[in-house]
Amino acid sequence: MTAIEQDVLQTAAGWLDEGRKVALGTVVKTWGSSPRPAGSQIAVRDDGAFVGSVSGGCVEGAVIEDALNAMQDGKTRKLEFGVSDEQAWAVGLACGGRIEVFVEPLV
Repeated sequence: MTAIEQDVLQTAAGWLDEGRKVALGTVVKTWGSSPRPAGSQIAVRDDGAFVGSVSGGCVEGAVIEDALNAMQDGKTRKLEFGVSDEQAWAVGLACGGRIEVFVEPLV
């Protein structure tokens, strides 16, 4: 376990100890180009504070939003994000990619 992964989990545990609601997002699968490898995590607190990263940019915002919703309804989610090679080329990237993120509320 890397220091960053340990920090995410320790921070989430601390928030839970404080009585806060917390959800954890984990990259479970990647295809092609992705900013973070499988196993990368983000912990989100009920007030929107977060630690860690699963991607960056608009993907991170969407995962945080789904994490907040997961805390409210208690349900897990599997999210997929990606861009095709053609779309990537159009915006100046060398290739496309996809990531799958599992979001779970912690208790």
